[in-house]
Amino acid sequence: MTLTPKQRLIFALDVSSLGEVKKWARLLKGYVGIFKVGKELFTACGPKVVDIIHNAGGEVFLDLKFHDIPNTVAKAGVVAADLGVKMFNVHTLGGLKMMEAVNEAVHKTCKRGRRPIILGVTILTSMDEGAIKQVGIQGPIRKRVLHLAELAKKAGLDGVVASPLEVKDIKKKLGKDFIVVTPGIRISDLKRSAELTPKPDDQNRIMTPKQAISAGADYIVVGRPIKDAKDPVDVARKILEEIKNV
Repeated sequence: MTLTPKQRLIFALDVSSLGEVKKWARLLKGYVGIFKVGKELFTACGPKVVDIIHNAGGEVFLDLKFHDIPNTVAKAGVVAADLGVKMFNVHTLGGLKMMEAVNEAVHKTCKRGRRPIILGVTILTSMDEGAIKQVGIQGPIRKRVLHLAELAKKAGLDGVVASPLEVKDIKKKLGKDFIVVTPGIRISDLKRSAELTPKPDDQNRIMTPKQAISAGADYIVVGRPIKDAKDPVDVARKILEEIKNV
């Protein structure tokens, strides 16, 4: 899979109004290939968000992390595909049958050229070893993520969402064509070396854009480092340069 730097960059649209969607889509359409629509935005504005992004020339990653009984998730996946999104995700902790159900339903109802990428969410990047133990998952995280990624591939999914720290293991075990989308992308100081350790916030398993792409990530999700910048376009442009120079 050959992707341009722009196609690899996903911007997290963590906003709650259509006006903000239009603003960011207009501002970043020349630098961002895919806009991620999460729970806050989709709950506030619904499917209209997808139309706005498409009309601006962008693609959509519908990040709703479907997690329910197999039949419910399968139907939700078909609806997501009908919206024309580029990719959407389900939670791997929903189990093999759930993932198989959504994969089968989407492939049965969508023509080949219209099929979205279906991703399995592994372990959230906000969680560390202590957090997964609290919910009864025994670490280490890397082994748990790899196990869930293997389960997603067995179910027929196209790839997974995982932190950049697990990308190399996933690619080595499941092959270069198994897609990995990595959130947890943080920027240290773009005026200095991209090799510096990025500053964390509520994310625990993080890397810079250059580090994540070097590790083998197919797509990177960047939100606050762009959104909160004084010059979002300049930051997006520099991220593209980082990706290009890997």
